[in-house]
Amino acid sequence: MRTTPAVLLAVACAVEPAAAQEPPKPVKQNWFDDPFFQVASGMRSCPVPEGPLLTAEERRAQMHSRLERGTSCWLAGRCADSNAYRYDKPLAPKEQAALAAVPGVRRASVWVVIQRRWVYLQGCVPSRSMAAALDRAARSVPDVEVVLPELMVGTNGHPPYALASP
Repeated sequence: MRTTPAVLLAVACAVEPAAAQEPPKPVKQNWFDDPFFQVASGMRSCPVPEGPLLTAEERRAQMHSRLERGTSCWLAGRCADSNAYRYDKPLAPKEQAALAAVPGVRRASVWVVIQRRWVYLQGCVPSRSMAAALDRAARSVPDVEVVLPELMVGTNGHPPYALASP
Protein backbone atom coordinates (compact mmCIF):
# COMPACT_ATOMS: atom_id res chain seq x y z
CA MET A 1 0.00 0.00 0.00
CA ARG A 2 1.37 3.37 -1.01
CA THR A 3 1.12 6.45 1.24
CA THR A 4 -0.20 9.40 -0.67
CA PRO A 5 0.89 13.00 -0.03
CA ALA A 6 -2.61 13.79 1.26
CA VAL A 7 -2.30 11.08 3.93
CA LEU A 8 1.14 12.34 4.97
CA LEU A 9 -0.18 15.91 5.20
CA ALA A 10 -3.12 14.77 7.36
CA VAL A 11 -0.78 12.88 9.70
CA ALA A 12 1.59 15.86 9.96
CA CYS A 13 -1.28 18.22 10.78
CA ALA A 14 -2.59 15.87 13.44
CA VAL A 15 0.84 15.53 15.09
CA GLU A 16 1.91 19.18 14.96
CA PRO A 17 -0.63 20.60 17.48
CA ALA A 18 0.46 18.05 20.06
CA ALA A 19 4.10 19.08 19.63
CA ALA A 20 3.21 22.79 19.92
CA GLN A 21 1.34 22.40 23.22
CA GLU A 22 2.78 24.02 26.33
CA PRO A 23 4.38 21.77 28.92
CA PRO A 24 2.10 21.00 31.87
CA LYS A 25 2.17 23.46 34.75
CA PRO A 26 3.96 22.25 37.87
CA VAL A 27 1.58 20.82 40.42
CA LYS A 28 1.17 22.97 43.51
CA GLN A 29 0.33 21.65 46.94
CA ASN A 30 0.47 22.62 50.61
CA TRP A 31 3.83 20.92 51.25
CA PHE A 32 4.22 22.26 54.80
CA ASP A 33 0.57 21.63 55.80
CA ASP A 34 0.06 25.28 56.73
CA PRO A 35 -3.46 26.01 58.01
CA PHE A 36 -5.65 27.53 55.28
CA PHE A 37 -9.39 27.94 55.75
CA GLN A 38 -12.34 30.11 54.86
CA VAL A 39 -14.17 32.04 57.57
CA ALA A 40 -16.99 33.55 55.50
CA SER A 41 -18.29 33.40 51.92
CA GLY A 42 -20.80 36.27 51.67
CA MET A 43 -19.21 38.08 48.70
CA ARG A 44 -19.53 35.51 45.93
CA SER A 45 -17.45 37.39 43.35
CA CYS A 46 -14.46 37.80 45.67
CA PRO A 47 -11.24 36.50 44.08
CA VAL A 48 -10.22 33.24 45.75
CA PRO A 49 -6.69 33.23 47.20
CA GLU A 50 -4.19 30.57 46.26
CA GLY A 51 -3.37 29.80 49.85
CA PRO A 52 -0.08 28.20 50.89
CA LEU A 53 0.33 26.19 47.67
CA LEU A 54 3.85 25.74 46.30
CA THR A 55 5.50 23.84 43.49
CA ALA A 56 8.17 21.31 44.43
CA GLU A 57 10.81 23.82 43.32
CA GLU A 58 9.29 26.58 45.50
CA ARG A 59 9.19 24.16 48.43
CA ARG A 60 12.90 23.41 48.06
CA ALA A 61 13.66 27.13 47.88
CA GLN A 62 11.71 27.83 51.10
CA MET A 63 12.92 24.90 53.20
CA HIS A 64 16.05 26.55 54.60
CA SER A 65 14.46 29.91 55.35
CA ARG A 66 11.47 28.23 57.05
CA LEU A 67 13.83 26.26 59.30
CA GLU A 68 15.80 29.38 60.09
CA ARG A 69 12.72 31.55 60.80
CA GLY A 70 11.06 28.86 62.89
CA THR A 71 14.12 28.45 65.10
CA SER A 72 15.05 32.15 65.32
CA CYS A 73 11.80 32.84 67.18
CA TRP A 74 12.89 30.42 69.90
CA LEU A 75 16.48 31.67 69.99
CA ALA A 76 15.23 35.25 70.38
CA GLY A 77 13.03 34.21 73.31
CA ARG A 78 9.75 35.02 71.52
CA CYS A 79 8.61 31.37 71.38
CA ALA A 80 8.53 28.69 74.05
CA ASP A 81 8.66 26.05 71.30
CA SER A 82 11.85 25.57 69.27
CA ASN A 83 9.84 25.84 66.04
CA ALA A 84 7.41 28.73 65.50
CA TYR A 85 5.52 26.72 62.85
CA ARG A 86 4.34 24.22 65.49
CA TYR A 87 2.02 26.92 66.88
CA ASP A 88 0.07 27.15 63.63
CA LYS A 89 -2.28 24.17 63.82
CA PRO A 90 -3.42 24.90 67.40
CA LEU A 91 -3.92 28.57 66.43
CA ALA A 92 -6.22 27.74 63.50
CA PRO A 93 -9.41 26.85 65.44
CA LYS A 94 -8.85 29.78 67.81
CA GLU A 95 -8.49 32.18 64.88
CA GLN A 96 -11.53 30.71 63.16
CA ALA A 97 -13.66 31.21 66.30
CA ALA A 98 -12.40 34.76 66.92
CA LEU A 99 -13.01 35.84 63.31
CA ALA A 100 -16.40 34.13 63.05
CA ALA A 101 -17.51 36.11 66.11
CA VAL A 102 -16.97 39.48 64.37
CA PRO A 103 -20.42 41.04 63.81
CA GLY A 104 -21.44 41.02 60.15
CA VAL A 105 -18.57 38.78 59.01
CA ARG A 106 -21.00 36.59 57.04
CA ARG A 107 -21.38 39.46 54.55
CA ALA A 108 -17.65 39.17 53.74
CA SER A 109 -15.54 36.50 52.04
CA VAL A 110 -12.46 35.87 54.16
CA TRP A 111 -9.75 33.22 54.05
CA VAL A 112 -6.93 32.72 56.54
CA VAL A 113 -3.40 31.37 56.13
CA ILE A 114 -1.29 30.80 59.24
CA GLN A 115 2.50 30.46 59.02
CA ARG A 116 4.91 30.70 62.00
CA ARG A 117 2.38 32.55 64.17
CA TRP A 118 1.68 35.02 61.36
CA VAL A 119 -1.96 35.29 60.35
CA TYR A 120 -2.76 36.37 56.80
CA LEU A 121 -6.33 37.65 56.29
CA GLN A 122 -7.25 37.47 52.61
CA GLY A 123 -10.43 38.23 50.73
CA CYS A 124 -13.15 40.87 50.48
CA VAL A 125 -15.01 42.88 53.08
CA PRO A 126 -17.93 45.30 52.69
CA SER A 127 -16.22 48.13 54.61
CA ARG A 128 -12.96 49.39 56.11
CA SER A 129 -14.51 49.09 59.56
CA MET A 130 -15.08 45.35 59.00
CA ALA A 131 -11.44 44.96 57.90
CA ALA A 132 -10.34 46.73 61.10
CA ALA A 133 -12.63 44.55 63.25
CA LEU A 134 -11.22 41.37 61.66
CA ASP A 135 -7.67 42.61 62.20
CA ARG A 136 -8.40 43.30 65.90
CA ALA A 137 -10.06 39.91 66.34
CA ALA A 138 -7.12 38.09 64.74
CA ARG A 139 -4.62 39.97 66.94
CA SER A 140 -6.60 39.14 70.09
CA VAL A 141 -5.73 35.42 69.87
CA PRO A 142 -2.84 34.49 72.20
CA ASP A 143 0.44 33.39 70.55
CA VAL A 144 -0.23 35.36 67.34
CA GLU A 145 2.89 37.34 66.51
CA VAL A 146 1.79 39.28 63.40
CA VAL A 147 -1.47 39.85 61.50
CA LEU A 148 -1.21 40.78 57.84
CA PRO A 149 -4.56 42.07 56.54
CA GLU A 150 -4.66 41.53 52.77
CA LEU A 151 -8.33 42.46 52.45
CA MET A 152 -10.08 44.36 49.68
CA VAL A 153 -13.06 46.61 50.33
CA GLY A 154 -15.56 45.31 47.78
CA THR A 155 -14.72 42.92 44.98
CA ASN A 156 -13.38 45.28 42.29
CA GLY A 157 -9.71 45.77 41.63
CA HIS A 158 -6.66 43.58 41.97
CA PRO A 159 -6.36 41.72 45.28
CA PRO A 160 -3.14 42.04 47.31
CA TYR A 161 -2.67 38.25 47.39
CA ALA A 162 -1.90 35.47 44.92
CA LEU A 163 -4.98 34.01 43.25
CA ALA A 164 -6.07 30.39 43.01
CA SER A 165 -5.62 28.89 39.55
CA PRO A 166 -8.84 28.43 37.61
